[in-house]
Amino acid sequence: MESFWLAVTNLGRDEVFIVALALYTWLVNPRGGRDLGVAFALSYLVNTALKFGLDLPRPFTNDPNAASATARATAGGPGLPSGHAQMAATLWGGIAAQVGRRPVWTLALLLIALIAVSRLVLNVHYPSDVIVGLLLGVVFAALAVRGFFPQEGALRWLIPVILLGLAAFLPAGTPREYGTALGLLAGFWFVRPTFAPPRDVAGRVIVGVVGLLIVFAVFFGLALLPQEVRDIGLVRGLRYALLVVVAAEVVPRLLRRWLPGE
Repeated sequence: MESFWLAVTNLGRDEVFIVALALYTWLVNPRGGRDLGVAFALSYLVNTALKFGLDLPRPFTNDPNAASATARATAGGPGLPSGHAQMAATLWGGIAAQVGRRPVWTLALLLIALIAVSRLVLNVHYPSDVIVGLLLGVVFAALAVRGFFPQEGALRWLIPVILLGLAAFLPAGTPREYGTALGLLAGFWFVRPTFAPPRDVAGRVIVGVVGLLIVFAVFFGLALLPQEVRDIGLVRGLRYALLVVVAAEVVPRLLRRWLPGE
């Protein structure tokens, strides 16, 4: 059964979150997608700070045989809180809370539960890691609905500049997740989706396919930078901020025939 649980746990990968956030923003709720993105980035930042600040062990820390090599490869950094559980609860819970429909809630809760259980079955987290991650995820999912993230006037530029400034001054050896989180938060805070979702099936397919091709071309293209360059705090922050701007600002302009202005 390990192959099944590995497939489930991989639903908590960055690439899956990118696809879900992009498609939700383009095809369902542009403005809600921006708020969800801000809450998601804040959740990622808090998870990173707690994980590396507490520096608590995982089940296999002292006994590598407690989990398979493939399972251990899905686990980055210390144990508490579980990033997979927290980010899944933030993303899918935030989408369900914004949409507010029972079928969406059912699917979201199923995905969150499966991803959380997968971390325990694979023995890469303790139950406390997963429980804390889920609780934090619920908080940030609620923030995606009830949070107030103003960007009027200078705030639209000032907050991202401050966040990228923080990324620039991250000390050497700082976990790269900090740069990622600051870049995502800067990007989502800056973007201002003013388009409407496509009105027909053909338009939705075109936007989904072409949009994702553009986003992943940028994502994997920036990943070609030399390791020592792309892991610099500011560079990493700029990479992820640019990825968000491309998804929320550039793609709608390129595909404005199917993503008309509101």
